Amino acid sequence: MSAAQTRLSAADVPALLQCWKQACHPMSTIDLDEIDEIEREIYPFPWSRGNFVDSIRSNYDAWVLRDGNRLLAYCVCMLALDEAHLLNISVAKGAQGLGLGRHLLGWVEQGMAQQGALSMLLEVRPSNSVAQGLYQSVGYQRIGMRKAYYPALSGREDAIVMRKMLQGEGAGSTV
Repeated sequence: MSAAQTRLSAADVPALLQCWKQACHPMSTIDLDEIDEIEREIYPFPWSRGNFVDSIRSNYDAWVLRDGNRLLAYCVCMLALDEAHLLNISVAKGAQGLGLGRHLLGWVEQGMAQQGALSMLLEVRPSNSVAQGLYQSVGYQRIGMRKAYYPALSGREDAIVMRKMLQGEGAGSTV
């Protein structure tokens, strides 16, 4: 099924959340054609297929969310010592705005905390106000800026660095 055919209605979401553990699978190279299509549909500067291959080979926590044959969302997270780093979290265009990204993020946070992560870091474009709003609403705080981090149509765009405590002092609740 192509990314353009990935449409999910709000009425489909409760059933999907009920079977979340069956709907989430470790990412594999079999998923990469669909992931590549979604990346190109939703980002002006998508991750390359090689980025995902490297993530899988490096044994990063990489997950896909499916509803039957439909690939709805995916994420890649790296754990280094006691800190997790969210490298990519994406929801197919036809499934955006239904809370799947929020739920996937909370699920990944729980998994990272269970593996010993005390905090989760991420970068977000200053121009991506929707993502910033999501991250802030679930407890991420801005802790810095990476200059000229992202490619942009004219030059480079900075990245806002955000962190959420997952365990220990200052930890917020995970979804």
